Amino acid sequence: MRRSTRPPTKPASTPTRTPTRTPTSVPRAVAAVAAVATVAAGLGVRAGADGAFAKYAGSALYTVLLCALVAFCAPRARPAVVAGAALAVSWSVEFAQLTGVPAELSAHSTAARLVLGSTFNAPDLLWYAVGAAAAWSVHAGVTRLRR
Repeated sequence: MRRSTRPPTKPASTPTRTPTRTPTSVPRAVAAVAAVATVAAGLGVRAGADGAFAKYAGSALYTVLLCALVAFCAPRARPAVVAGAALAVSWSVEFAQLTGVPAELSAHSTAARLVLGSTFNAPDLLWYAVGAAAAWSVHAGVTRLRR
């Protein structure tokens, strides 16, 4: 007797399942809108306030913007991962200011000054964490609503 080399077929009545995945276009669009809104908020704070409030609000918004950018680049990442990555980048940039390299780059470029800053300021570390926590809570809430 001869055996068939073809694999067995599924019965016609068995439905095939395809894994459902969330399209990345919606989370990316939300992250892009959040980034634009964060920049607008930062410009608004800078135009309408001064002193310590403006400085520390800017620090918190810096990390919120990084959260939006991380969420845009990794739309399926969990909110805690997004906030943690943004906080790590914020703290890294702040600690890099202890080297003097950001100050040197900032002296020659407005973009470098906006992204890297120039001088270390320990209270910024706290305000970066505040921004990450705020972005995490919004991201987690939006993620829950989408489910």
